[in-house]
Amino acid sequence: MKAKSLMSDKVVTVELDDTLATVKDIFDHVNFHHLLVVENKNLMGVISDRDLLKAISPNVDSVAATTKDLATLNKKVHQIMARHPKAVSVEASVAAVVELFNAHPISCIPVVNENNEPVGIISWRDVMRALGERMKKQGA
Repeated sequence: MKAKSLMSDKVVTVELDDTLATVKDIFDHVNFHHLLVVENKNLMGVISDRDLLKAISPNVDSVAATTKDLATLNKKVHQIMARHPKAVSVEASVAAVVELFNAHPISCIPVVNENNEPVGIISWRDVMRALGERMKKQGA
């Protein structure tokens, strides 16, 4: 089995200089946990919903939000993203994907083409889903 069979090809990207307000807006309207950061279509980093929550004031969506709280939304993606993400090609084996998850404290792995452009993303949940399906087929 290859990475392309596990990955979601619904990749949402942001740019290095996008604000955290943009990132928050995306996360508020979708049901996933990672955005890929690109520059000139090349993968530069990953930003998770947890990264966002750590970087903005907890008062942002409350009536207690001050100007200072709201200013945290003006930070830029490049200030909080994880740089140099571990990535795989579409032809990488599932074993290679699992090895990356086991060797590094990450929760997603971008899938890139030969030009280092994101074409998909694999979360640990995707691996678990595939494992569960395989176990069902084997009657385990």
